[in-house]
Amino acid sequence: MNNVSIDAQELPLPPWSGQAAGFALKVLDEIKKDNWELSILFCGDKTITELNSQYRNKNEATDILSFNLGETVQDGDKEVYFPGDIIISLDTLRENAEYFQTPRDEELRRLLIHGILHLDGMDHKTNDEDEPMLSLQEEILTRLKNEQIIPEGGTVENTI
Repeated sequence: MNNVSIDAQELPLPPWSGQAAGFALKVLDEIKKDNWELSILFCGDKTITELNSQYRNKNEATDILSFNLGETVQDGDKEVYFPGDIIISLDTLRENAEYFQTPRDEELRRLLIHGILHLDGMDHKTNDEDEPMLSLQEEILTRLKNEQIIPEGGTVENTI
């Protein structure tokens, strides 16, 4: 059984964070992962810029960062895997959704899939849609297209 914990820094915990955790669990099922303890942090551009600067030497905001931990621990009779942390800037998510003219809910789902695939060891050199990781990301997004996170009429803004 997988578990997803969600927290927020620099902004209140979004009212739809439970739906985001549920979506992440469905993504883990899609890629056939079990006994994962996944951590997701929602933040604003200030926090993600600080992390991006500290860990990637890029003094700018980004939409998502993933920090691999990749540790397995024994919990009674089962092994539990701690893949790492996903950090998502809701400020940059909103900007990207506007720029790419895509619904914010879809962009959030795309970022969650993206972060999980990175923590599963996948990577991409470009943002070309032919990259295997990005192609898989879009396939999963299509398969889970009816899994709404942000309720109809809800916004990312009301959490910032």
